[in-house]
Amino acid sequence: MGNADNMNPPPPAIPPPQPFIKSLKNTLKETFFPDDPLRQFKNQPPKKKLALGLQYIFPILEWGPRYTLQFFKADLISGITIASLAIPQGISYARLANLPPILGLYSSFVPPLIYAVMGSSRDLAVGTVAVGSLLTASMLGNVVNALEEPTLYLHLAFTATLFAGLFEAALGIFRLGFIVDFLSHATIVGFMGGAATVVCLQQLKGILGLDHFTHATDVISVMRSVFTQTHKWRWESAVLGCVFLFYLLLSRFFSKKKPKLFWISAMAPLTSVILGSILVYLTHAEKHGVQVIGNLKKGINPPSIMHLNFDSRYLTTAIKTGIVTGIISLAEGIAVGRSFAMFKNYNIDGNKEMIAFGMMNIAGSCTSCYLTTGPFSRSAVNFNAGCKTAVSNIVMAIAVMITLLFLTPLFHYTPLVVLSSIIIAAMLGLIDYDAAIHLWHVDKFDFVVCMSAYIGVVFASIEVGLVLAIGLSVMRVLLFIARPRTLVLGNIPDSKVYRNVDQYQNAHNVEGILILEIDAPIYFANSSYLRERISRWIDDEEDRIRLSGETGLQYVILDMSAVGNIDTSGISMFDEVKKIVDRRGLKLALANPGAEVMKKLNKSKFLERIGQEWIFLTVGDAVGACNYMLHTCKSKLNSDEKYSNNV
Repeated sequence: MGNADNMNPPPPAIPPPQPFIKSLKNTLKETFFPDDPLRQFKNQPPKKKLALGLQYIFPILEWGPRYTLQFFKADLISGITIASLAIPQGISYARLANLPPILGLYSSFVPPLIYAVMGSSRDLAVGTVAVGSLLTASMLGNVVNALEEPTLYLHLAFTATLFAGLFEAALGIFRLGFIVDFLSHATIVGFMGGAATVVCLQQLKGILGLDHFTHATDVISVMRSVFTQTHKWRWESAVLGCVFLFYLLLSRFFSKKKPKLFWISAMAPLTSVILGSILVYLTHAEKHGVQVIGNLKKGINPPSIMHLNFDSRYLTTAIKTGIVTGIISLAEGIAVGRSFAMFKNYNIDGNKEMIAFGMMNIAGSCTSCYLTTGPFSRSAVNFNAGCKTAVSNIVMAIAVMITLLFLTPLFHYTPLVVLSSIIIAAMLGLIDYDAAIHLWHVDKFDFVVCMSAYIGVVFASIEVGLVLAIGLSVMRVLLFIARPRTLVLGNIPDSKVYRNVDQYQNAHNVEGILILEIDAPIYFANSSYLRERISRWIDDEEDRIRLSGETGLQYVILDMSAVGNIDTSGISMFDEVKKIVDRRGLKLALANPGAEVMKKLNKSKFLERIGQEWIFLTVGDAVGACNYMLHTCKSKLNSDEKYSNNV
């Protein structure tokens, strides 16, 4: 029919068949290598390929030869600045993970050196994070009590870090980074906000000077633990904590108001530690209920490879903890790295970052470190301090090394309440009210996902909140696949353009023709729904025509522009739709099916069953051909009537 009129263009071409191996190769390339990392190796001599390969694995070899003294000056300032933040935060977060405080310093020494060599971000500052520390404490604490079996707990923390590193490196090596994308922005906002709330509540133990506290993370258990021990609250500790928390929040406020004063906020944690230590030392506050860190072991990281625990009784817990903490640390680290890369107009390779994170955690697990990533607070300070390259991480690591070798005795009198204040101040910045409000205005379902993660973390547990949020996100993806949109298209006046009649109020239906757009690939998961939905659209259109008194429906055109692929269930669905349309005395036409769709429709013989003349390049072509047939039929009917009258 489409070819009856010579003015009509030919139907869409069927792509030439490709060998199976070539087709499989292209599919795998698009799935696992969308960025085509091997492109740079094409047409290069062997020595150049070797050099490029080493630069790909160790990015420092690429930018190192171009490094200048000006860059070093900027990185030196940045490195010293983030070290002043890393030292108190490291000690605080290690305590949050129920690990010896010295591990926080160990984890700010070896992993940053590994990342400086293998990482692709110029701005990421490596270290421990509160959420990862809390997850470690929560998941390992369900199996081993850190107070009763501290050695076993410590060894399991190293083992979990090893599995986190292996998992992260495997994702990068096998190009499986898209798995992390299932942690949507809404999920991360809700999860981080919930985790930050839980962390803040946990710090009430330090603020109030309590010796015994619940190991549960939900708000009800924490509040019960706090208010059943009111007789043990220590006012000295509470006053000291509130004063330092006020100072930390005030310094952050001034730094936000005047970004050039970022160093005030960056130095505030270390200043708090120094002032708190001096105050306790001079007043002997440790004898009046103010708890202190005590002795910190001198010296750099001792090896811990012999302490990795693969006991079958605890192996499942270590693996589960490693995978969960690994995913969270990847999501945070890569998101932070990309955010700052965007500001400086450069790109980071997500898969390279995964390998770098994995290797630094594998190395860390063998050198008495626990989970590390790129925390936002530290990276923001690094960015604002004007860092130029990852050398700032090397400077920070050297500063931490000097601290480990010579300065650890100075932290003996550091009050735990100051560490609690530092954690609370850092966590309040992770509760992103503005992002939640933005989600509410833009996408209500994303807001539901966000709040589900938040409520699950705060009122149940971190694991429940994470599973709930990921479950809702995956369910939404499945709903997008299983319930794709189908739209009625109408003609924009004085044009051959056809658009959604609900979106464009001036678009009008074409008389006698129903034009439907299918807005997704057609698979087994949505084929039944689409068959039923198309039938319902036809019913609705016939009801509308009956009420309006227009010409009866004659043609159904399916716009296939957005259908990127189709499977055998989808083809069966088209057969069923064609039968439904035929039974109603209508004709089915397809507009603009893509190459992959045309190839499969041809192989399944559907093109023969529907007829090549019912396949069109555009909706406009299909409408023109259908109108031509409508007018031809009307003319023929009129001629027959005249002939009958004359006879």
